[in-house]
Amino acid sequence: MKLEKICVIGAGAWGTALAQAAAMAGREVVLMVRTSEHAAEINDHHLNNRALGTQALSATITAQTTHPVADCFILAVPAQSSRAALGDIDPDLLADKPVVLSAKGLETGTLQRQSEILADMAPDAIPFVLSGPSFAADVAAGRPTAVTLAGDDADLTSALAAALAGPGFRPYAADDRIGVELAGALKNVYALACGAVEGANLGASARSALLARAYAEMARMVVAMGGSATTLTGLAGLGDLTLSCTSSQSRNYQFGMALGRGEKLADILARGAELAEGVATTPVARALAHSLLVDAPLISAVNQLLDGHADITTIVAGLMARPLKREE
Repeated sequence: MKLEKICVIGAGAWGTALAQAAAMAGREVVLMVRTSEHAAEINDHHLNNRALGTQALSATITAQTTHPVADCFILAVPAQSSRAALGDIDPDLLADKPVVLSAKGLETGTLQRQSEILADMAPDAIPFVLSGPSFAADVAAGRPTAVTLAGDDADLTSALAAALAGPGFRPYAADDRIGVELAGALKNVYALACGAVEGANLGASARSALLARAYAEMARMVVAMGGSATTLTGLAGLGDLTLSCTSSQSRNYQFGMALGRGEKLADILARGAELAEGVATTPVARALAHSLLVDAPLISAVNQLLDGHADITTIVAGLMARPLKREE
């Protein structure tokens, strides 16, 4: 399959960074934007100030407002916007084409993963999931970044990973699409919790304990959904979980810190905090865990935190009071 022309849908920080990575890999890249003014900024000045500030973009990236015919599409909009973004595209344009899903979240209401949304909106598209420890600023600057690209066809997944690989951006092919997708969504929930522990000054020991238990809980969820627990030992699991749960660059970690300091959800949102995918994903993950009969006390705890029913100090005390049992 030809993989020379890449269309990136979503010109935020992550979409622009992935467009940059594809361009660095030698691909022809079209970046979808909403307005002609935004397109002109990228095409004439090779900048996307609103997303990546002064980071220079490859001159081979072309921005436009209409969807082109392409060999591969990368969907890089927030998880709760995926259905609407796909609804704006003729499904025939995506038929038999690889569609790389890069959002890390579960859809409110339907409890669906991103690939399930794609199956609803463009059933003939070929789904791939991109996840792993990565920040947009690092990818756009060409700093060393390794991620996981999961798909159902081993040969096509490897070919697509090779087409997107550049000197700094290294996608590793995998076949556990469900595990990679679910891990990417759940790590944002746990990043909120770890950020809250930091914001409340409960100590690095508490954060590390929470991180370890989050890994175990994530494994239970992944297995219950039909994914593989071994996926979590790699980039999409442990790698992304560790980065998101320990770095203040993580939007979810930042949001959690504000919650830990005692700020209310509505107040954080009102002051214009950056999108944290875990905020919308948490109640969905809780409902999903309930439907799967999976014991997920951390997900439930973060849901309580977001609802304002308990502060992080009370939540951690409750988790510490759970009955002792042999570690799994």
